[in-house]
Amino acid sequence: MNSSARAYELPASRWHVLAVDDEPLNLEIIREYLDDPRIDLDLAPNAERAWLRLQAAPTPYSLAIVDRMMPGMNGIELLRRMKTDARFRHIPVIIQTAATAPEEVREGIEAGAYYYLTKPYQPAALLAIVRAALADIADQAAAQRVAEQAETLCLMDAAEFTFATLDDASRIAGLLASLCPAPDTAALGLTELMVNAIEHGNLGISYAEKSRLKREDTWEAEIRRRQALAEHRAKRARVAMRRSADEIVFTISDEGAGFDARRYLDFEPERAYDPNGRGIAMARRMSFCRVEYCGCGNRVVAAVALA
Repeated sequence: MNSSARAYELPASRWHVLAVDDEPLNLEIIREYLDDPRIDLDLAPNAERAWLRLQAAPTPYSLAIVDRMMPGMNGIELLRRMKTDARFRHIPVIIQTAATAPEEVREGIEAGAYYYLTKPYQPAALLAIVRAALADIADQAAAQRVAEQAETLCLMDAAEFTFATLDDASRIAGLLASLCPAPDTAALGLTELMVNAIEHGNLGISYAEKSRLKREDTWEAEIRRRQALAEHRAKRARVAMRRSADEIVFTISDEGAGFDARRYLDFEPERAYDPNGRGIAMARRMSFCRVEYCGCGNRVVAAVALA
């Protein structure tokens, strides 16, 4: 790995990544930046070839990095095709583009892109976004593994848990997600909301601080540092579950001062290039039939329909 990349550690696993660009030089830059033994990188010179690779790959892709502007099928069209195919809709897509107008960013977001890179970019920018995407996948997979082992929870109509750490949040999210019709997407949404309760609620990490910590790859270290401080050591967040005939309702609360959640309920183009800030919107769009923040914003109610 080149020296600029060594400071950025990827989540522990092996990753299969597809990069799509009609400019050979851009593909070589990505190859250099992602020179890591844990990454199996495939390169495609256009969207049509990428679509064939997606269908023929013996190992499913973990992540796709797609150029927006290409002759023939462009990156947005490839993204839409992936998101309407059950085989590929789970693959996170990073759009790399020089088109930064808000309406163009919004088009990509609506098509299913949750990560953006502005050309030209530095190695650190690519690595921060790639790491954020792979960390999201790892968190979702961990919660899903727990969910698959927790079928007996389906006998419960009510439960309440307290949690303080990221590991706590992942395990509990997986357990509760096993109650839902789509455990994988429920686990994703619950993990996002529960992590928010820890980092932004109990520990007071601001949006700007998290962006910086993610880019520096020090986010988890800062969470551990703050949790060890006397002022935070005893803080806990809570998640309660209540099931009725029609839906499962999760209520997540923390001991923080709260925040105005309204701007985070949807994707905003001006935040598309940040390595964070999409969790609540992802949860609302993908995981729950409704998400409502109550009071000062330190309590969120999220529901999964059982119909």
